[in-house]
Amino acid sequence: MVRISVVSLAFAACLPSAFAHPSTKERNSLFGCGTEPTDEFLKLSAGLAKSEKSASKSKGAGLSAAAARNITIPTWFHVVAKSKSLSGGYLPPSAITDQLAVLNNNYAPYGIQFRNAGQDWTINTSWATDGDETAMKQKLRKGDYKTLNIYFQFSLGDNLGVEQYCYFPTTPTESTILKDGCAILYTTAPGGSLANYNQGKTVTHEVGHWFGLLHTFQGGCSGSGDMIADTPPQASMTQGCPTNPPRDSCPGDGVDPIHNYMDYSYDSCYEEFTPDQVTRMYTMYDTYRA
Repeated sequence: MVRISVVSLAFAACLPSAFAHPSTKERNSLFGCGTEPTDEFLKLSAGLAKSEKSASKSKGAGLSAAAARNITIPTWFHVVAKSKSLSGGYLPPSAITDQLAVLNNNYAPYGIQFRNAGQDWTINTSWATDGDETAMKQKLRKGDYKTLNIYFQFSLGDNLGVEQYCYFPTTPTESTILKDGCAILYTTAPGGSLANYNQGKTVTHEVGHWFGLLHTFQGGCSGSGDMIADTPPQASMTQGCPTNPPRDSCPGDGVDPIHNYMDYSYDSCYEEFTPDQVTRMYTMYDTYRA
C-alpha cells in the first residue's frame, strides 16, 4: 500500500511541473555534479520547507518519522561503454554488486533500500560519451517513475570538466519519465580509477538529487540555501575533507556540512544525511514517485 504523508497531500495540489536538468552554467570544478535546479523547482522546495516545518511541530520529522518507514527502490544498472575493455568503460558485474552494496549501506539508516532489478551492457561510442541522451534512454530505460535507472558512462561533460547528473522528481509525463535517471562516470564505481571519488559514493550523492535534495551549498551564505533547516549555510562546494580546522565558509551559522552526501567532499569524507533531508526525501518520493 502506498502511504502519502500529510505534507505531500497538502502540497501536491499546487505543484506545477518543475524539471531540473544538467547545468548549462559555467562550471566551477573539473569534477562534479551537473544537476542544477530550475527556479520553479527552488520555489517548490521553499514551499515544502514551510509545510514540513509546520507538520514537524505535531508529528516529528527526519529520522523519527523515517524510523517507521521502509521503501525499496527497484534499480536498473546500465553500463554504456566504448569497448569491451575496462579502459573503455566496460564495468564487470562485480562492480555493480559493489555499487549496490555501497548505496544500500549509505541509505539503510534512513529506511531506504535498493533492489537490483536488472543490469545490461551496451557498446556505443556516442552514448558512452553522453551523446544523444534521448536515443540512449529510449533504448535502455526500464520501469516506471519509481524505478531508478543508473547509467555508467565512459565520459560526461566537456573540456570544461566532468559533470555527472541526475534528474529531480517532477510531475511524471512521458518525457520526464524517459529522461529520469542518473548519469555516472564509470571510474567512480567502487574500486575505480578516479582518486578520492572511487568508493561509489558519487551515486549516493546523485541519488540524493533523484529524491529531490539540493546541494548543501545551494544559494551560498544568503537566502534560504538548500531549503533544509538543519544544514548550515555554505558559501561554496567543499574540496577534499577539511576537518582541521573545520571549514566555516559562512561564519556564525555553524561549520560547513562537509560530511553530508550532498556536498562535493571526497568519498572518504561522506557520512550522512540530516533528519530534515530525510523528511524531504520521503516527501518528494510520496508526492512524485510512490
